[in-house]
Amino acid sequence: MNETVAPIAPERYSLAARWRQFSALTKPRVVPLIVFCASIGMLLAVPGWPTDAAWGVALAATVGIWLVASAAAAFNCLVEQHIDARMKRTAWRPTARGELSNTQTLAFAGLLCGAGMAVLWIWVNPLTMWLTFGTFVGYAIVYTVLLKPATPQNIVIGGASGAMPPVLGWAAMRGEVGPEALILCLIIFLWTPPHFWALALYRADDYARAGLPMLPVTHGNDFTRLQILLYTFVLFAATLLPFIYGMSSWIYLVGATALGLGFCGYAFALWRRYSEALARRTFRFSIWHLMLLFAVLLVDHYLGPLLGL
Repeated sequence: MNETVAPIAPERYSLAARWRQFSALTKPRVVPLIVFCASIGMLLAVPGWPTDAAWGVALAATVGIWLVASAAAAFNCLVEQHIDARMKRTAWRPTARGELSNTQTLAFAGLLCGAGMAVLWIWVNPLTMWLTFGTFVGYAIVYTVLLKPATPQNIVIGGASGAMPPVLGWAAMRGEVGPEALILCLIIFLWTPPHFWALALYRADDYARAGLPMLPVTHGNDFTRLQILLYTFVLFAATLLPFIYGMSSWIYLVGATALGLGFCGYAFALWRRYSEALARRTFRFSIWHLMLLFAVLLVDHYLGPLLGL
């Protein structure tokens, strides 16, 4: 078990140090991907190039979603501070190190959530605000508090909240949730397990030490690798739905096929022979897979009509 790092007296922290501590609570390497997917949903919801008014709504929605997502991340750090302290991957977090008190963290999360909700209510629409708040509850409460310590299927069930960003973006611009947004939500929902389990494979000791029932801990390495492979196959099929439904052209189909085959290739190699290095590469590729998939979809959205596709 990792030793708990003794907190430094609060008065010794500079303003810059405090800023870094609060910034770390917002998980700045995770939240931008959430906001990116939401932004893609916004742009896809607008036929053609957005008007100035639409850009204003999109900017407000981006700020509001970013704030609420950051609040959920901070609340997660608060709830899991003792778990984080036992894991190498998260022991550096300010809540795990005792650098920020529970009151400070809770107040910070509440401030971000309240500000984000206000922005969405005033400058976007109530539907987006409530959907975003529901996503906050789904991640911060349902996943973090209830599912994560209880079942190895935590990331599968809890992945529903993590798949919501494009739905939030679509609702921000349309004031409704269309089938196109649900297709994008399904893609992220199916992407989440193989993405996260690739990380869990080479962090299994960490999760076991923390007492979390992640799939590699409860069912072993071999079973987890098989699940990753099967999920990538299903994910590949789901990524073709935008083309099948008619919301994209051949541009997206080519990109999605190339990216899907790449992800399946990594999963197949990982299933055949495990190595920590390959699990790390699979995890990193999964991030690029989702980012590039949504980026290609956006390129198709603008370039397809110009080319008559």
